[in-house]
Amino acid sequence: MRDIDRALAEIGEIRSQIASHTAFRGYGPVAISITGLLAFLTAAAQSVLPIADTPMLYLAEWLGTAMVCGAVVRIEMQGRSRRLHSGLADAMIHQAIEQFLPACAASVFMPLLLLQFTPENAWMMPGLWQLFVSLGIYASLHNLPRSMFYTGAFYLVSGFATLLYASQTHALSPWLMGAPFLVGQTLMAVILYFAAGEPDDED
Repeated sequence: MRDIDRALAEIGEIRSQIASHTAFRGYGPVAISITGLLAFLTAAAQSVLPIADTPMLYLAEWLGTAMVCGAVVRIEMQGRSRRLHSGLADAMIHQAIEQFLPACAASVFMPLLLLQFTPENAWMMPGLWQLFVSLGIYASLHNLPRSMFYTGAFYLVSGFATLLYASQTHALSPWLMGAPFLVGQTLMAVILYFAAGEPDDED
C-alpha cells in the first residue's frame, strides 16, 4: 500500500507541476463580460435607490454582486477547463483558485473590519477592491495571457485614482465601483477573446 500511495503522490505532484507551467484557459470572455455588466447594473441601481449613503448596505450589495460574479465565472471555468484541459482540469482549477484566494479573502474581510471598527472609512473600499483585483491578476499572471498585464495595470491605476478622488469627499459613490469594473472586465474579456486563438502551451 505504501508503494501505491507513494506512486499516487508522485503522479499528483507531476500533474501539479505540469499545471503550473500550462496556460490556464478556464476563464472565458462571456462570463467576464457578464461580471462587468453586473457591476454596471449594480452601480445604476445604487445611483437610483437611496442606499449609497449607508455603508453597510453599500458594501453588502457589492459583496453580493461579487458573489454572483464569482459563481458565474466558476460555472464557465468548470465547463471550459473540462473541455480544454481534460485530465488537468481539476489541477488547473485548484491552482487558479489558489492564486486568487488571498485577494478574495482580503476583499471580504477588509470591508467587514471597516464596518466593525471604522465605518466612517468605508469610502476606501471601492479603491481597495480594485487594488485587490490587480493583485489577484498579477498573482495569476504566470498562467494567463501575457497581455493580461494591462488589465492588472488598469486596476492598479484606477484603484489609486479612486482612493485619491474619494478622499476629497469620503462619499460612497456607486460609479467609483461600477465604471472601473465595467472597463476593467471588458478589457479582460477582450484580451481573453483574442488570446483564445493563440497556440496553447498544452499542444
